[in-house]
Amino acid sequence: MRRGRAAAALALALLVGASSSGCRVMQRISEGAYRNAVTDGTIAELSARGVRLAGRPACAMPAARPGDRMTISCTASTATGEPVRVSGTAAEVGTRHPRELYVITVAGRELLRKDCLGLGCAHRSADS
Repeated sequence: MRRGRAAAALALALLVGASSSGCRVMQRISEGAYRNAVTDGTIAELSARGVRLAGRPACAMPAARPGDRMTISCTASTATGEPVRVSGTAAEVGTRHPRELYVITVAGRELLRKDCLGLGCAHRSADS
C-alpha cells in the first residue's frame, strides 16, 4: 500500500496547489483521488482486523486552503450493521511530507489511530 500512500500525498499536493480557477477540474480529480486512497486504506485496515464492511465508505472533505489543515470524514457500516466512522486530518498539506492522522471507530469504539492507512503503513505507527 505504499503506492496508496504516495497517491494520497500526491493528491494532497495537487489539491492544495490547484487554487486558480483554471485548475478546478484538477482539484476535483485530486479530491477524488484522496477520498479513494482513504477509502481503500480504510477497507484494508478493517479487513486486516477481520472487520467486513457492507459497502465502500462514503467520504466528505471541507475545502482546503494552501498551507492549512484539511480534514476528511467517512462513514460506513459493517456487514453486521455497526456504524463505522473515519476521521482524518492532514497538516502541512502544501509540503512534500504532510503530517496525517486517521482514527477509525466501529460502533463508537476506537479501533485504530494511525498516521497513514493501508497495508504498507504498518511499520509507521502503532495501533491504539
